[in-house]
Amino acid sequence: MMRRRVLGTAALAGAGLLAAPALRAQGAWPNRPVQVIVPFTPGGATDGMARVTAGKLAEKLGQPFVVQNRPGANGAVGGQFVAQAAPDGYTLCFSASIQILARLVMRSPGYDPVADLSPVARVGQGPLLLVQNRARPQQTLAETIAAVRANPREWSFAVSSLGAAGHLATIEFTRQAGVELTHVPYRGTAPALTDVVAGNVQLMFDPILATLPQVRNNNVRGLAITAGARSAAAPEIPTAAEAGMPGLDIQSWWALWGPRALPAEIAARIGEVLRTGMFEADVLARVGTLGIEPLAELGPDFAAFIRRDFERSEALLRLANFQPE
Repeated sequence: MMRRRVLGTAALAGAGLLAAPALRAQGAWPNRPVQVIVPFTPGGATDGMARVTAGKLAEKLGQPFVVQNRPGANGAVGGQFVAQAAPDGYTLCFSASIQILARLVMRSPGYDPVADLSPVARVGQGPLLLVQNRARPQQTLAETIAAVRANPREWSFAVSSLGAAGHLATIEFTRQAGVELTHVPYRGTAPALTDVVAGNVQLMFDPILATLPQVRNNNVRGLAITAGARSAAAPEIPTAAEAGMPGLDIQSWWALWGPRALPAEIAARIGEVLRTGMFEADVLARVGTLGIEPLAELGPDFAAFIRRDFERSEALLRLANFQPE
């Protein structure tokens, strides 16, 4: 059974008590459509989770929450757009774990995602799935590792975005395999997966939400899950540890941010919706079957999680001697 995780509820409840009069005074936000900026291309896990979350907010709050894709610069184009927007609750950012790492993977991202965006809610997390082009004869992760070590020039990794969870998993894979492999960056999951299917690159780590359908359609081969236990969505696929890479336990996560100085009462209103809405049957039906764990991590708890995740990712990038581009 899917565990229900709701964090920050005490702070949210307190904020909610103070928020009601303020919201009435403002005309009960939202009283017009809200744009939800996704800094990546359509078709990936972030876009899919954004549409689930936006749909639930629209259902509960009575106004459209319109997803707009603004890809580019590893999420910095969309992130900067939100950072510069008026903090009135009508422009929000929905992104993945990569969003907080812009200043680690880019020399000049144009903004600081930790300082210039206001964390609202972390709404889900899920393991990555390592997929391989089906034309390759290797059937297991152990066989692929052996082939990579024997002929590293014949193998390359697609990276949906520099700094994304899939990129971090790629770094850990190459470290454990003890080889140097070409990493090919893309502007999102969809074009990266397209090239894996076509055989232009051979391997890719990306959230199971995006990759498992390609496995089910026999477009790519699923080799391993980056989690401590097998996924109920694909119990036949072993964990990386089972398949010979212990410690390769890296999950992606998705969250909602607003501009800096987003009013606390608006963040509280969003949180009130998501702490129940993310666990309703329609959400579970859409993401639970793909191995995604819905969350409602709010306020200070989400901010504390960001600090821990940033430190872990920074250490891994430093270990790989990664240089910002």
